[in-house]
Amino acid sequence: MEKPKLHIFNSMSKQKELFQPIAEGKVGMYVCGVTPYDFSHIGHARAYVAFDVLHRYLKYLGYEVKYVRNFTDIDDKIIKRANERGEDPLSLSSRFSEEFLHDMAELNCLPPTHEPRVSDHLEHIKDLISQIMENGHAYTIEGDVYFGVDTFCEYYCLSGRKSDDNRAGGGGRVTVDTRKHNPADFALWKAAKPGEPSWESPWGPGRPGWHIECSAMSAYYLGNCFDIHGGGKDLIFPHHENEIAQSRAAYPQSNVKYWMHNGFVNRDNQKMSKSDNNFFTIRDIISIYHPLALRYFLMRTHYRSDVNYSDRALDTASDRIFYIYQTLHDSDIALSPFRDESFKGQVPADVKELIEKYHTEYLSSMSDDLHTTTVLDDLADLLKSINGTLKKFKGKKQQQGLILTLRALEQEVKDVLDALGLLSSSNFNEVLQQLKEKALKRAGFTETEVEQRIEERNIARKNKEYEKSDKVREELYVKGIALMDEPKGTIWRPCEPPEVQPEISSELQSDKPIS
Repeated sequence: MEKPKLHIFNSMSKQKELFQPIAEGKVGMYVCGVTPYDFSHIGHARAYVAFDVLHRYLKYLGYEVKYVRNFTDIDDKIIKRANERGEDPLSLSSRFSEEFLHDMAELNCLPPTHEPRVSDHLEHIKDLISQIMENGHAYTIEGDVYFGVDTFCEYYCLSGRKSDDNRAGGGGRVTVDTRKHNPADFALWKAAKPGEPSWESPWGPGRPGWHIECSAMSAYYLGNCFDIHGGGKDLIFPHHENEIAQSRAAYPQSNVKYWMHNGFVNRDNQKMSKSDNNFFTIRDIISIYHPLALRYFLMRTHYRSDVNYSDRALDTASDRIFYIYQTLHDSDIALSPFRDESFKGQVPADVKELIEKYHTEYLSSMSDDLHTTTVLDDLADLLKSINGTLKKFKGKKQQQGLILTLRALEQEVKDVLDALGLLSSSNFNEVLQQLKEKALKRAGFTETEVEQRIEERNIARKNKEYEKSDKVREELYVKGIALMDEPKGTIWRPCEPPEVQPEISSELQSDKPIS
């Protein structure tokens, strides 16, 4: 099947465009990384899951991808936090960089090709500043170096802002300096101050400004012209606007072909951020929800749209991941006796048609600016077909058609989950157990306590105390634990808790026999 052409939304042109890389078959992609002074929050997860999906899909389409994501390990916030703790700034940023990498691995994000740190590229940064100054686009004041926005006629080309919209100081990381030629001018190099780390430069000891680092490191790893530059939409101005100005001021031929930006994570209709102290860290969330549930939750909203955070939405995502993995686990068990056997028959025509239809729509949705929402919704048809086939499979001897059906459906689901980063390296049963452990933690129960409640219910049912047995089941259900009566006994599984107290007559069927 021929793969469709990828179209992505370009923030520069404000429209979707056909993706055509500069070099055929190869993609250079730079995504702005974290400033590691604390544990990373869900907004970071939003950005890096979104670009991991892009990274994976580009590879799926057959591109050779060079993916660069940096660490801003020299910054005002790092210095402030390190001074508060009496710690070396580079030591603090190195520690939280490693914590960030751990979080990314938990979220099943592929490692980038390169993960440069500002502290390792100071010479490249100083060389770039020197070139900007040589071309007449920067000036020095008492050891500080500023970019003169009035010297660059293309300023605001990305954001579309006007000069009177500009916020003095070039962003929230700096204070206004009245010595500047224009309040919008921004720092390329900051003169050394007491209590701050510094490095020697042609302008005196100091350290880089915030924006210059990405221009220097993207050029070092990808050249002055590359395909994709990504980040959160809050970086459009001033950070990415300033990157464009710096890069083109130094080397006029510099160009990024496609600018891509992801939406925010909102809480109470306000963007989550560390500065507003209204955020959850990734660690906070994955302590009670499986990392794959968090990834699924983030992918349920198109990457350019804002995500509305709620426990309810994470409960739903967790429930869907459990259903997916339970279905694959059940299929794996059914097929395990036949894994080494080959069959000459064909997959039934209706099953083949279902898979081909899904695969075509998967490619179409992903190639239309990465519409993961549609892909995840449509996956339900394949899972439903697997479960329907499993019902026919039970209690019957080897049936070639059913085996071929399960194999084909299972493979398509696994291939898509892998392409989306939702296929765990752990086996299906391990993931199911992890999901159950998280559900118990959210419910405030231990496994033993749940088993005790099940036994209480069994005794009540045996004694025909149906109100009591219904109450046990209902109390567990509202905590996100569903009881399932199987031929071999009662088992439990995580479930999405109801939004309101359930009525036995509607949400749960009473244990009392219908007379």
